[in-house]
Amino acid sequence: MQHIIHLSKDKKLKKIIDLQKPHVVAKKKNVYLELCASIISQQLSTKVAAVICKRFLDLYGGKKPTPQQVIDTPFDTLRGIGLSNAKTNYVKNVCQFFIDEKITDARLYKMGNEELIQYLSRIKGVGQWTVEMILMFTLGREDVFALDDLGIQQSIAKLYKLDTIDKKAFREKMIQVSAKWSPYRTYACRYLWGWKDNTPKI
Repeated sequence: MQHIIHLSKDKKLKKIIDLQKPHVVAKKKNVYLELCASIISQQLSTKVAAVICKRFLDLYGGKKPTPQQVIDTPFDTLRGIGLSNAKTNYVKNVCQFFIDEKITDARLYKMGNEELIQYLSRIKGVGQWTVEMILMFTLGREDVFALDDLGIQQSIAKLYKLDTIDKKAFREKMIQVSAKWSPYRTYACRYLWGWKDNTPKI
């Protein structure tokens, strides 16, 4: 696989690549639903996130709801499956944005990474990290680096023995280290997450 050949030039990264099965970056449909799932899963364990996401789909007979169906779902019904007030609002915000902007998956797939980050970050409750996860896990973009992800920061600090006390210097060092991984930085993140077993819940 081309990404393994390229990333293995980094000897430290190669050590953790050799410990894992090759990762695949795949594309998914229904981007709005993946965004909702990402919001629902934030700050929850993988197990709890899976339970609440299942409850969410169960509200619609186990089928994928349209953005309008989510908007039409009473606030208290969404709260009742275990969502906080904030998450309930954010999920509805996502669906309203997709309706108002008449967004299709095809349109999002045509947009560049930075363009998408700027565009979707306009939704209250959706930040850069959330969009980066969508780029990686839903849109299948191969060259995304999640600079602000705690798991990535911890893995890089451990693997490259970096000092994290000076946050600005540490971030600059992370950017420097990750630059050589391009155009396969998404895969590098997957191996770093896999090494620490802290893949984001998406």
